[in-house]
Amino acid sequence: MHPAKELRGKKNNTLLHKRIVLGVTGSIAAVECVKLARELIRHGAVVYPVMTPAATRILHPDALEFASGNTPVIQLSGQTEHVSWCGLVTDPVDLLLISPCTANTISKIAHGIDDTPVTTCATTAIGSGVPILCVPAMHLSMYDHRIVQKNIDICKNHGVLFLDPNISGTKAKIVTVSEIVEVVIRTIGKQDLFNKKILVIGGATAEPIDDIRVLTNRSSGKTAVSLCINAFERGAQVELWYGSASEPVPSFIPFKRFETIGDLLNLLKNKKLKCYDCIIVCAAIANYIPQKQKGKIPSGKKKFSIDCIQAPVVLKLIRLKAPDACVIAFKTEDRKTDVKRKTQQLLTKYHLNGAVGNTLTGFRSEHNEVLLLSKNGKAIWRKGKKEELASVILDLIQ
Repeated sequence: MHPAKELRGKKNNTLLHKRIVLGVTGSIAAVECVKLARELIRHGAVVYPVMTPAATRILHPDALEFASGNTPVIQLSGQTEHVSWCGLVTDPVDLLLISPCTANTISKIAHGIDDTPVTTCATTAIGSGVPILCVPAMHLSMYDHRIVQKNIDICKNHGVLFLDPNISGTKAKIVTVSEIVEVVIRTIGKQDLFNKKILVIGGATAEPIDDIRVLTNRSSGKTAVSLCINAFERGAQVELWYGSASEPVPSFIPFKRFETIGDLLNLLKNKKLKCYDCIIVCAAIANYIPQKQKGKIPSGKKKFSIDCIQAPVVLKLIRLKAPDACVIAFKTEDRKTDVKRKTQQLLTKYHLNGAVGNTLTGFRSEHNEVLLLSKNGKAIWRKGKKEELASVILDLIQ
């Protein structure tokens, strides 16, 4: 068995049975294609490499054969690879991914020039309706050239998708492999949340007790970020409001930071929540706000107390400002026996469309066990990694 086959689906099966032609052109970023092919395979995809002559001078075809398990096409043959993969056939591929994509290749695609296997595949794909995703990488002066930008617009007008490069100094750098894979999943995935606007509120609040200390919760932010990634993959327009947490936010997820409940309330008051189709509140929000003391509470005291007041209920304001949105919230209890009753009370009290209950075991952990409650009263317990649970939680969206 080829090593690539052993990797298939090792991370997940979001691209299982998806067939992708990976077009590689003559940018130095071609060296990233070994990693890219492998990562697509780890998500379940089958990858067919196609290379321009310039690409073969940067990356040897054997490297891509090793990475993908398929021999790269470096010259079209009597097998008519461009037609059998990207043409008007019974079983075309799911995507032509051109990464990296040079200014030269972009301009040729825009004007229907077919002088490499990659550009010929592109012309065939445009003519047959096979999706194309281009990932540019070049010097900034080339990317900013008005004619190159015009050619990008011509391609877009013919349905070609582009993943904008990272601008760094004088370079238009290729985006990360992980971002490319996420956009691929978004492009050819199930897209059942296509164009739905989803707000995820995650992380923990951190309330100051003096000028340097805070009272906070144990929240990694893993669930919130996993929900955002999964919703993005399913075609949603996602925004994250993120409190104190350690889980990094991917570059393709826009987010705003908050620290205290007051910060979160200001975001809620200043934002027109009616623009969201769904709001998911999985943040660990404090139930009590300490009375902050000026300066630093002196050390060395044998005993001191902190006065707290009850915090305002965020869900109440959300439901008031977004009466028609699908709202899903989380409820955490110490004992599993209390989870269903308390989660049902939360769902009913704040007129939620769905609620998720769990115990303390999920905090700061890669795994969790959750109770999913829908508005119609259906209740299901699910256990697994937080990335996997994100998908079933999003299924509560109506």
